[in-house]
Amino acid sequence: MNRPVSYAEINQAKTDFSSLYTSRDPREYFKYLGQLDYIIPHLAQPVFRQLIRARRARQDGPVTVLDLGCSYAINGALMKYALGYEQLRQRYTAPALQSLASDDMLALDRAYYRAWPRTPDLRVIGLDISENAIRYAEGCGILDRGLAIDLESRDPTPEEAAVLADVDIIVSTGCVGYVTARTFRRLAKVIRPERAAWVSSFVLRMFPYDEIIRTLAERGLETELYEGASFVQRRFADREEMEAAIRAVEARGLDSSGSETEGLYHANLFVSRPPQDIERCPIQKLVTVVSGANKLWNVGANVLGSFGPATRRRVRAERPQFARAGTVPS
Repeated sequence: MNRPVSYAEINQAKTDFSSLYTSRDPREYFKYLGQLDYIIPHLAQPVFRQLIRARRARQDGPVTVLDLGCSYAINGALMKYALGYEQLRQRYTAPALQSLASDDMLALDRAYYRAWPRTPDLRVIGLDISENAIRYAEGCGILDRGLAIDLESRDPTPEEAAVLADVDIIVSTGCVGYVTARTFRRLAKVIRPERAAWVSSFVLRMFPYDEIIRTLAERGLETELYEGASFVQRRFADREEMEAAIRAVEARGLDSSGSETEGLYHANLFVSRPPQDIERCPIQKLVTVVSGANKLWNVGANVLGSFGPATRRRVRAERPQFARAGTVPS
């Protein structure tokens, strides 16, 4: 029997961007991830908004969303304000703002977010291990409350548990693979059982989600996989990253053709809810999606092209008929 592969092992060939999350403001985050066409917050935005509307329709009072692994709370901003991801990317990469001190950037952002219309009856809590990112997101007003804690290593304190107790929806767009079922188990213990918090996770296809599904099932949540689409996270930083991702995806019994072989990280969408909520409205009816597969990439065409020969050779090896014909499918 094959030994299960840990998240840490899968992550070994993944580019380490941890330094981006310790900066005092988001400019470096957008500068470097923008060069790789990081797009998953944009694709997740309509999904999260639809879940918030559905949750609001079934309860009294505001909806409280926990953005797990929130970094600078980009998801929070897109849920909370009438903003788009491209607006934020352009703001934080604008040449005129690059020379500002972080404190000045924070003051500008505080006024900027205050000026935008807010989604009514929505509270956003952010949780991340980066204290700098959390403090910035709280300081500029995106987060109603931020928690800089690592639930992989410890339980929440009583004060932290009180903040998390009333969470209605947990969302994430990239933290699975760094956090495990351990984090979800600790969250489930402190959220009030009567809340039956929903969980929406965008998970890179190279990472197994099974243990987290089992953990949520212990709390009475059933997990649905959104069928018919996967979601682009970003382009690969280099050839090594691409080859490692393809190996990891194929090792899970999934077909990497047309997704990772195109030079792109792809994620699956999992949504966990009580069985009665699923029976009332399955995920395929609850949300409509944009996958990002047809995005016109603004930058990086040459980088993707550098992966092309190796990708074509792999496709031809997997499908000899194309090699004989001297072509590969577009």
